[in-house]
Amino acid sequence: MLVLTLVAALSLLGLGTVAVWWGTNHYGDQVTRIPDAFPEGPRPEGDKDSTFLLAGVDTRSREPTTGSDATEHLWRPGVQRSDTLMLVRLGADEQTADTVSIPRDSWVPIPGHGEAKVNAAFAWGGPSLLIKTVEQLTGVRIDHFGVIDWHGFRSLTDAVGGVPITLDENSYDPEQQRHFTAGTHTMNGEEALSYVRQRHGLPGGELDRIKRQQQFLRGLVGEVRDEVSLTDPFATDTMLDAITRTVSVDDRMSNGDLRDLVLDLRHLDASDMSFTTAPIVRSEMIRGQYALILDREKLRVLWHGVETGHPPGTGT
Repeated sequence: MLVLTLVAALSLLGLGTVAVWWGTNHYGDQVTRIPDAFPEGPRPEGDKDSTFLLAGVDTRSREPTTGSDATEHLWRPGVQRSDTLMLVRLGADEQTADTVSIPRDSWVPIPGHGEAKVNAAFAWGGPSLLIKTVEQLTGVRIDHFGVIDWHGFRSLTDAVGGVPITLDENSYDPEQQRHFTAGTHTMNGEEALSYVRQRHGLPGGELDRIKRQQQFLRGLVGEVRDEVSLTDPFATDTMLDAITRTVSVDDRMSNGDLRDLVLDLRHLDASDMSFTTAPIVRSEMIRGQYALILDREKLRVLWHGVETGHPPGTGT
């Protein structure tokens, strides 16, 4: 989910064109690129490089797998699954960003593997199979891919000094054996990771978990804006360095692509971001697994609204 945050952070420098050119090359060179992230063969058509697939990876590795700090492979067959999945579309005016979350338990066709939960695609075939799965599910061409693992999530949260999160009521996660109390709390990396991972003990289960992830992302963007400042270049450098250490992107995203985004998205902030979730028909048990059945037709209609500038809640 943090490619967008990287772009937002760089754009907040508010510097002139020359300085932006230098900054995107300096920090862009530090961003880890993922080779061969995109699938071969026919793919949906796209109108411009404005659709991102952002993934949070569920890995039990003791060592980082994303960003320049990575000492383990991003993907090994059957080891990692995509725990968080978001499609992000940058508005035609480059002033907005619309996000559609795809639940990890969505039961979908996975090319070459039949049907399974969408998060299995990454486990079976890495970024390329995940991208191919989402493209065939949505009919959307994915232009860029970004990924962060648990280690990176914790590190980036700590780098901004924690993220304030407001809870409306108490909750308890029996799986993590952790209590969350109502009120506003500035969560550090470990606390935030537990918060966005909770689904057991929540009335809406996986859907409530997605709401937490979206809430956290909005708060994180706000914190990054606060940390990046012309008056405190040391804090700015520390922040951008933390981002580059934790995020990996596809190798088609050049420093020039980053620079273009910086210049176009310099005014984007958390209030310019909208969030929704792929439409769900029902939940059911399939082969002993809890699964969510998506309304694929409505999902495509929803995304068409995003592409045409009429995302959910804005009217037609």
